Amino acid sequence: MTTSELDTLLASADAWADADPDPQTAEELRTLLGRVRSGDSAAAVSEQDLRDRFSGPLAFGTAGLRAALGAGPNRMNRVVVRRAAAGVAAHALDLAAGAYAPRAVVGFDARHNSRIFAEETAAIFTAAGIETFLMPRELPTPVLAYAIRALECEVGIMVTASHNPPQDNGYKVYLGGRAVEEDARGVQIVAPHDAGIAAHIDAIGGIDAVELAAGGWTVLPESVETDYIASVAALADTAITDRDLRIVLTPLHGVGGRTAQAVLAAAGFDDVTIVERQAEPDPDFPTVAFPNPEEPGALDLALETAVEVGADLVIANDPDADRVALAAREPSTGEWRMLRGDEVGTLLGLHLASRLTAPARDEAGSQAGSQAGSTAGRAAGRGNVFANSIVSSRLLGRIAGVAGIGHAQTLTGFKWIARVHDFSFGYEEALGYCVAPELVRDKDGISAGLLLAELAAATKASGRTLFDLLDDAFLVHGLHASDQLSVRVGSLGLLGAMMNRLRENPPSSFADSPVSVAEDLAQGSASLPPTDGLLYLTQDETRVIIRPSGTEPKLKCYLEVVEPVGSTAELDAAKATARARLDAVKHDVGEALGL
Repeated sequence: MTTSELDTLLASADAWADADPDPQTAEELRTLLGRVRSGDSAAAVSEQDLRDRFSGPLAFGTAGLRAALGAGPNRMNRVVVRRAAAGVAAHALDLAAGAYAPRAVVGFDARHNSRIFAEETAAIFTAAGIETFLMPRELPTPVLAYAIRALECEVGIMVTASHNPPQDNGYKVYLGGRAVEEDARGVQIVAPHDAGIAAHIDAIGGIDAVELAAGGWTVLPESVETDYIASVAALADTAITDRDLRIVLTPLHGVGGRTAQAVLAAAGFDDVTIVERQAEPDPDFPTVAFPNPEEPGALDLALETAVEVGADLVIANDPDADRVALAAREPSTGEWRMLRGDEVGTLLGLHLASRLTAPARDEAGSQAGSQAGSTAGRAAGRGNVFANSIVSSRLLGRIAGVAGIGHAQTLTGFKWIARVHDFSFGYEEALGYCVAPELVRDKDGISAGLLLAELAAATKASGRTLFDLLDDAFLVHGLHASDQLSVRVGSLGLLGAMMNRLRENPPSSFADSPVSVAEDLAQGSASLPPTDGLLYLTQDETRVIIRPSGTEPKLKCYLEVVEPVGSTAELDAAKATARARLDAVKHDVGEALGL
């Protein structure tokens, strides 16, 4: 960096610190500036930190804005949130064009600064003339997504960084009501709305130009949560009366514990043990390295508790409860194992396909169909399409096809899945599931957890296990086995370099199977918008998709193999073969990336 460039950077940082309404981040930035100007041995490191903080404004990614807390335009702070709120308000008013008065609802989790970000958003919306509702306290993201549709709001904001590390926070933006078409009501934004909001943010002058009202918004009553609980509990199938299931539940220090426990209790599941050390919201997530159920070690306390109490099932929500993980005991070993996201998606697909087709079975005189009753009928009325992301297993499409249900694939993220017309179930392998889009048109780990408990209880009552259900599906459709390779990097710039390496030197085979299809997803297609990713299919149906994460500095590689199975006796050998193929594919992907 030249002296002139450094002077410009320092002047920008000085101006930011002077205008910052938050004394804590202003002081943080001034301390950093002092270290840069000191010229001592730590100045170079401090300069790099300062450059990163001012490397550009945050952009809307897979889940809105998300970054580490701190001063500067490339961090989450009160200046960035105020500007974002003003941009969202201006865009909402543009969409209304005077034809209606837009309404907004704002929610927040228990992360550091979530409440103040939410309150200032409500103040900015109110000052802009938008009727605004604020959640009464820290609540799960699915409750906010529910409120957008229940209150018929045009805008929804959720302040959360979901499963990110404790130093992060984020800002999810939803549109609804009269602002968008029916299929997009209560769904996170996509283009051109992200660009429209960004243009309004860019047009804002100094932060002093953003007006905050002193009051005038409505704090919602506690009934917003109780209404959600009642609506989700009503999803339980009235034909499935078995509730003999011992559950261990963990919210991973997040805000979902109370709500999830209340939903399970309302549906008749009263044998629930919550992991005591993770039960209360704590923004520092002290018992886990990362508050993400996918990360190794995140479920250790839950699994220990499951052994202590003799549980049948572990249900784990991430901190804002929009995702859910499941663990159960392998019947062959008796050992506890967390199910992969695709396995959970398969189980929910099987369960919901059965419920959707129940009226047809009833007409044919099936006892199961006659028991299905009103709940299955309601499910059938919700839609007749299953959807999942392109990086999720192809097995869902095969399950849907046999059941006579439509199937769609989308880009990664529920902002795409939830837009599928007439869908009744959608999932992505990263533990996100939508089982009731008429209530919450986004991933919802609480409602999905309820239906998984329902399925586990019914399966236990029949003397079988969830793993038996998966094996049944493999016998019909082939054994679909998946895995991931995730590469965490120090900066986002490295992700582009790794993707360019693959584009310049594309692999010719994986696990000795020649690549038959290679697609650069950045080119887009008739069915998918452009996205930064690469897809490979080999002659033996192996699929590899590589893409940068939209929420973290990671390169994510999604691997799937399909192994034919002729009989139950062949299952163990097929699983071993599939595992060996996945290991070989993972090795080849690592070599292609230069790892």
